[in-house]
Amino acid sequence: MKILILGAGQVGGTLAENLANEANDITIIDSDGARLRELQDRLDIRTVQGAASYPTALRQAGAEDADMLIAVTNSDETNMVACQVAKLLYKTPTTICRVRANAYLAKSELFYQRDQTKDLDSLRGFPIDVLISPEHLVTKHITRLIENPGALQVLEFSKGLTRLVAIRATKGGPLVGHELSYLRTHMPKIDTRVAAIFRKDRAIMPEGNTVIEDGDEVFFIAAGDHIKSVMSELQPLVKPYKRIFICGGGNIGQRLAHTLENRYQVKLLERDHERCVMLSENLRKTVVLEGNAANKDILLEENIESTDVFCAVTNDDEANIMASLLAKRLGARKVLTLINNPDYVDLIQGGDIDVAISPQQTTIGSLLTHVRRGDVVNVHSLRRGEAEAIEAIAHGDHRSSKVVGKRLDEINLPEGTTIGAIVRRNEVLIAHDHLRIQPDDHVILFLVDKTRIRDVEKLFQVGLTFF
Repeated sequence: MKILILGAGQVGGTLAENLANEANDITIIDSDGARLRELQDRLDIRTVQGAASYPTALRQAGAEDADMLIAVTNSDETNMVACQVAKLLYKTPTTICRVRANAYLAKSELFYQRDQTKDLDSLRGFPIDVLISPEHLVTKHITRLIENPGALQVLEFSKGLTRLVAIRATKGGPLVGHELSYLRTHMPKIDTRVAAIFRKDRAIMPEGNTVIEDGDEVFFIAAGDHIKSVMSELQPLVKPYKRIFICGGGNIGQRLAHTLENRYQVKLLERDHERCVMLSENLRKTVVLEGNAANKDILLEENIESTDVFCAVTNDDEANIMASLLAKRLGARKVLTLINNPDYVDLIQGGDIDVAISPQQTTIGSLLTHVRRGDVVNVHSLRRGEAEAIEAIAHGDHRSSKVVGKRLDEINLPEGTTIGAIVRRNEVLIAHDHLRIQPDDHVILFLVDKTRIRDVEKLFQVGLTFF
């Protein structure tokens, strides 16, 4: 595919790296020449220095014959206008746009729907095929972690019918110290599959005789209503969370409080007075506090020691890290920290900070969903981009497809790839060797080595499609 990426920030740069490694023709536009040179030194990509929404810059980048444009600059307005220019002047087939401001997102009539308008000349609104909201994605990610105490990552497939969960195996969990085959004996009525195990950052492909060790990061897949039962096998039972403390009242903090306040006791700490007034007027049950989370006295006054989850979601990585460390030392049960700088994530996760959340990785997965060849409907980037989980739909028949009609043990999967589950007509079938893939099955796969993604895509290609 020939893909234009507008914006060379963290998301644009990471996306370019992902896609360039998969033999795509990538051009990236940004006004920062130094950043473009740095990317060009590392990656096999073209760069164009200029304003991303200008017709001249888009033409110079090759918009006339591009398959896709992905607008991820720091400006919503630039992203939206660039999509309009590319669609109207250069007939770019697919436009993907990152929009952060809820003021735009709340007005759906601003954006035309791909399936409702075929005639470009009659478009009303910005011609954006796919809208990506990082704040919305991060809020969903944090909410799922709070709903599943003890999880490191919770990923949904097939509209929540099945989930892939990452959990740290902890001494005291019934399965820790036992072979995986023990799980079926111990829980005969719960069907699940361990997709991968990471031990000291080394991937282990699970077998029935694989022994789970204390500290292993275990990825397992199960139907949504079986998740908590399986988690209880890998670590001592964690009590449901009740009290949530949010540090930072920006877009993510506000969204998170609004999502949680009807089910949990939520406190939100924001340092800006005017923002506090606005938050208190818009949030119904959340207790809005004005102050600095780095102030030990404020946290103690608000009984931080009885807090179940402390979420630091300001725009400042250093402030998030320091506030999280302080909250943990003062007794917060679990700490979730938003980290924009990917270099910090590996440094801090797993110590006093329980889970480091990267908006870039959360957003990248959503973007990759629309870039994958074959009918791929879900992509999740895992372990800071090293691994990947995808949901692909099987099409064709036994003559035209490499997977349809075959038993799972007959499919020649790339090394490091496992099939975790199949969703068939809203029924979750955990992967076992005897299952045969049928047309329209949703197949959920886990790739330990994401460089094999092209081989996986080929398995599910009958004809070449981009969506």
